[in-house]
Amino acid sequence: MLKRIGESLAGRAVYVTLWPLTQGELRGQGRTGYWSALLGARATRWPQVLAEAQSTPADWREAVRRGGMPVPAHELATPEQRALWFAGYLQTYLERDLPDLRAVENLGDFRRLAQAACLRIGSLLNQTEIGRDVGLSQPQVHRFLNVLEASFLALRLPAYSVNRTKRLIKAPKIYWGDTAFALYLSGETEPRGAHLENLVLLDLLAWRELQMPRPEILYWRTAGGMEVDFVVETPNRLLPIEVKATTRAVPTDARGLEAFLDEYADKCDGGLLLYGGDEVFPLTRRVLAAPWWSVL
Repeated sequence: MLKRIGESLAGRAVYVTLWPLTQGELRGQGRTGYWSALLGARATRWPQVLAEAQSTPADWREAVRRGGMPVPAHELATPEQRALWFAGYLQTYLERDLPDLRAVENLGDFRRLAQAACLRIGSLLNQTEIGRDVGLSQPQVHRFLNVLEASFLALRLPAYSVNRTKRLIKAPKIYWGDTAFALYLSGETEPRGAHLENLVLLDLLAWRELQMPRPEILYWRTAGGMEVDFVVETPNRLLPIEVKATTRAVPTDARGLEAFLDEYADKCDGGLLLYGGDEVFPLTRRVLAAPWWSVL
């Protein structure tokens, strides 16, 4: 559409990326998760913030299967109907959209790469390793991933570092633009914990679009293997978030969050662990465990 507009619109247009429907939008509430409320309160007040939200319990596996694309998420009731819709979506994307981008010379290779990316959701992106698994050169993998990202199917999540130049150098983690489509394309029948991570990330991205100044959404990992799934960075505060699909959170689940809080004690006073259970409770002195649906 932009190519057909004669004017550049420079200085006269604001662009907003419409990510898939959030869980709040699917419930008819017209909102993203309570990220602003959590960032605006001390960690000691987070239980009160979530109690006031009065969220409804939900099954994360069903939320992953529904995804957030309007038609399959909002209008189609059965897995069979969604699979039929995604099959048509994929065919249209491969046969109509990709030729317009003029960046893919072999659709079969591209589809294999997309499937491999779906199977690696939440993992560090190693282009050489993916290329070896699907029989493609590293430059081809790099080009195909750029196409997936430009068309909002794949997402690369940068690493958190105080040194912003290092964020560009460190390996990103890969996620998908819609959990239900990722599940369909990979051929997996059951959602994994990484899909719940993906669901949380998409909500964070939808929330970020309307914030000014725009926060950064990153992940954190040390050379020793300590990791935090997501770090929300605002000018004045950091919010570290860990996601666990388990129905029972235990203190050892907070090791990465505790390590992060030790490292950046001047920028954050607490960490949030989202899990698949039903209770909000202090997991450790500085980490609050909360059901994923209580925030989303």
